[in-house]
Amino acid sequence: MNMTFWKTFWASLLATVLAGIIVTVLFFTILNAMLSNLDGMFKPKPFKIKENSVLHMKLGSEIGDYSKADFNPSTFQIDKQFGVMEILDALKIAKEDDKVKGIFIECDGVDAGFASVKEIRDGIADFKESGKFVLAYSEYYSTKSYYLSTVADELYVFPTGMINFLGLGAELMFVKGALEKLDVEMQIIRGSNNRFKSAVEPLIYTEMSEANRIQTQKYVDALWNEVLNAVSESRGVEKSRLNVIADSVFIRKSGDAVDYKMADGVKYYDEILDLLKEKSETKEDKDLQLVSFKKYALKKTKNDRVLDKLKKKNIAVIFAEGEIVDGNGQHGQIGGSSTSKMIREAREDEDIKAVVLRVNSPGGSALASDMIWREVILTKEAGKPVVVSMGDVAASGGYYISCAADKIYAQPNTITGSIGVFGIIPYTGKMFENKLGITFDRVETNNHAVLSLNKRLTDRELLIVQEEIDDIYDDFITKVGEGRDMSKEMIDSIGQGRVWAGVDAMEIGLIDEFGGIYDAINYAAEQADISEDKIEIQFFPKRKKDGFMEMLEVMEDMDEQVSISSRSAVEAQLLEICNYFRTMGTRKSIQARLPYLIWVE
Repeated sequence: MNMTFWKTFWASLLATVLAGIIVTVLFFTILNAMLSNLDGMFKPKPFKIKENSVLHMKLGSEIGDYSKADFNPSTFQIDKQFGVMEILDALKIAKEDDKVKGIFIECDGVDAGFASVKEIRDGIADFKESGKFVLAYSEYYSTKSYYLSTVADELYVFPTGMINFLGLGAELMFVKGALEKLDVEMQIIRGSNNRFKSAVEPLIYTEMSEANRIQTQKYVDALWNEVLNAVSESRGVEKSRLNVIADSVFIRKSGDAVDYKMADGVKYYDEILDLLKEKSETKEDKDLQLVSFKKYALKKTKNDRVLDKLKKKNIAVIFAEGEIVDGNGQHGQIGGSSTSKMIREAREDEDIKAVVLRVNSPGGSALASDMIWREVILTKEAGKPVVVSMGDVAASGGYYISCAADKIYAQPNTITGSIGVFGIIPYTGKMFENKLGITFDRVETNNHAVLSLNKRLTDRELLIVQEEIDDIYDDFITKVGEGRDMSKEMIDSIGQGRVWAGVDAMEIGLIDEFGGIYDAINYAAEQADISEDKIEIQFFPKRKKDGFMEMLEVMEDMDEQVSISSRSAVEAQLLEICNYFRTMGTRKSIQARLPYLIWVE
């Protein structure tokens, strides 16, 4: 009987193992076939542009420094963004494209910061120098979309539409009360004199400190002043008059916008299409050739990359976009290790003669920031110029990684500075005990062996952390002083965590010149003795295989066919709360981070 059992057992086991092997082989065979056909699965429709075409510019989707499509394992979705770099390149191409007659801007909101919008606006202004037309139209203009749209030759609004021109404001969220209800105590340590380092204020106050109120008012005023300058120049209305219009809420309906010279007329959409046909010289019996600007940009810039594939690259453009984190980081983050590796790769490439670091970051990990700073220093020591182009924000850790550059470019409405350091260590013991009935006990070989979130820091431990943070701040201002050729004392006087708009940062010496990414590229080329017509750019992160860019093109087709709903204001605020706690609650808690970002539609 035993022999029969074992025969049956071993036969069944062998059959199970063989079946498992066969299933595994089949699985990976099918998976390999699917992956090998991935490019075919995401093949975009053939792209053609006809004579008398008009590029239709909608900028409602997420805009970053460069276009990308990344798989996000935490959400099992494709995170995609449209890049300022591709937008500017497409505008340059369209300027010389005989088939393109003009641009039709139609956007009620722009998902980008003010500095990025200014860079796009300047690119459209350059496009206009070709003599081609630019026309703007919308049912509703947010402040930011109106700022962009005023670059157009003609601006129209829907008959019952609206232009939001009321000024700019910043509303800050404070969560101290919520933490108290949860019995969570936040142990805050910031640089001893970092009175402007207000990233921690939402955790410990119920309203802005006076120092924070002063700095916030100053840079909001600077952002608004840039809007006024642009609108005044484009619309021919005095800045003082624009402020009166905003304060008095004179623009209450579309007709008011025309009366106050904020718009050229009111029209229905079909009337706009007729006007576009006329401007593009389209015959009456022919259809208007409206071409998606996004699709045009992705296709044209991709074609340029294919043509340039075999050329040796001599300028490295390294994108540092998002919060700064330890390690490699994920989508929307700057990894200390991964970004350092990219700079190192550019430095060790003999063909690369100069590096442009595009920084768009509110900061983050002080450790990761220092790693990236070191690679910038080593690149300069290797004899390769390093030029920084600041995007919407390059503050705190974002400024840390920028300060050693040979030259720093920014926009007047770039947010920068915030030179300061802080640490946050939550105490959650009372929450677990009072809310859940959970208590903790411990043993340790030495006095400070267990640094737990469920044990308050002692006075001695708080002093140790304070000293560490003060040392990091001292190192921060020392490095900024060396990079900017200023005394440490001078940097401290404009530091202390204070945030500055680009226009003020220029006056105090934190940046060198106003300009966008191509200004930085051209200067880097000049420093490396590369003529403008010989510039060949190597992007970092390096472009992934064409299939991923094709996915972006396919998604653009889908966006045109499917109604994509945007987040409500409530959803956005809840998401901000979650992100705030996520970024503030990192285990390595010493950070150089901007207090918050301003939301303006």
